[in-house]
Amino acid sequence: MQLSIYRVFPGIVLSFIIAYAGIYLSGIIGNELLNFGKSPISPIMLSIIIGLLIGNFIKIPSIFSKGIKFSLKFILKLGIICLGIRLGFLDILQVGVIGIPLIITCIIFSILLVNYFCRILNVPSKIGSLIAVGTSICGASAIVATSPAINANKEEVTYAIANITIFGIIAMFIYPFLGHYLFKGDDLSIGLFLGTSIHETAQVAGAGLIYSEQFKSPVTMDIATVTKLVRNISMIVVIPFISFLYLKNNIDPKNTKPSIFSMFPLFIIGFMIMGLIRSIGDYGIQSSDMAFGIFLNDQWQSIINFIKSLAEYSLAIAMAAVGVSTNLVSLRSLGIRPFYVGFSAAVSVGFISYIGIIFLNYFI
Repeated sequence: MQLSIYRVFPGIVLSFIIAYAGIYLSGIIGNELLNFGKSPISPIMLSIIIGLLIGNFIKIPSIFSKGIKFSLKFILKLGIICLGIRLGFLDILQVGVIGIPLIITCIIFSILLVNYFCRILNVPSKIGSLIAVGTSICGASAIVATSPAINANKEEVTYAIANITIFGIIAMFIYPFLGHYLFKGDDLSIGLFLGTSIHETAQVAGAGLIYSEQFKSPVTMDIATVTKLVRNISMIVVIPFISFLYLKNNIDPKNTKPSIFSMFPLFIIGFMIMGLIRSIGDYGIQSSDMAFGIFLNDQWQSIINFIKSLAEYSLAIAMAAVGVSTNLVSLRSLGIRPFYVGFSAAVSVGFISYIGIIFLNYFI
């Protein structure tokens, strides 16, 4: 056992240092350079980039290899399980009659459109599935959570996250002004538009902040953020569904009856259970001011924040390991077509959100 720990320790430490650098740099860019409360630049993406630079321009000694593999396999799954703490079902109640059907519509159409674009552009189903969840739910976090469930390789994960991050950042700067023009300054419609059409939670918050500062409407940021949080909750359904759909359509001929655990891996079940724990705790706070009859509100929030931080660091460590072990030459071999899929999906989701809001405002 001691020998095993000794073998994995150097690689874990290397991945941690890279992840910490990514998280720190994300904060510097968001807080110091862009003056946002939360950085719109994903620490997951920055961890991959730093890892790629180190792994491709510096020869990594073999002593680090076992720990890097450990980070890719086990620390990643720990991060995915902890990620479930972000999903509080009570957030659904805050978006009202218009928000919920709009969110569901945007999620369904974005998944269908990505699959359509992948077929016509002949993009492999794995990277298509990653772009689909990243576009429809919450960007890099959804991609990372889905990747082990469909056995995606490092290059596909890196490409999908880069794809989603680029278009999400572009949307963050453009959509506040586009939304103001399209919806004539209506706070609810603009908030829903930002919350359903931009990929990452931090990017939605950034777009809401830009709108708030430019057009003096802080309520728009609140609506956009809550809408995005409700959209994130769909991970609990969409990720197992995408996993099931992919594995069902790619069954190994030697194993025509895959087990339920291959369709819904244990870490995905753990992810769902963590979301349930969060929801039960939140309900206890609302109904009796105590989570599980034990924790006061401040204590419960501290627990949630700790698990959120554990998820962020675990996923960043795993993605640092992805970057270190990814060859840029093999990444280039994926070609430009998945990039076209990501662009088409991003534009289409914005259009669907716009049409959906117009439709719902007319009938509700």
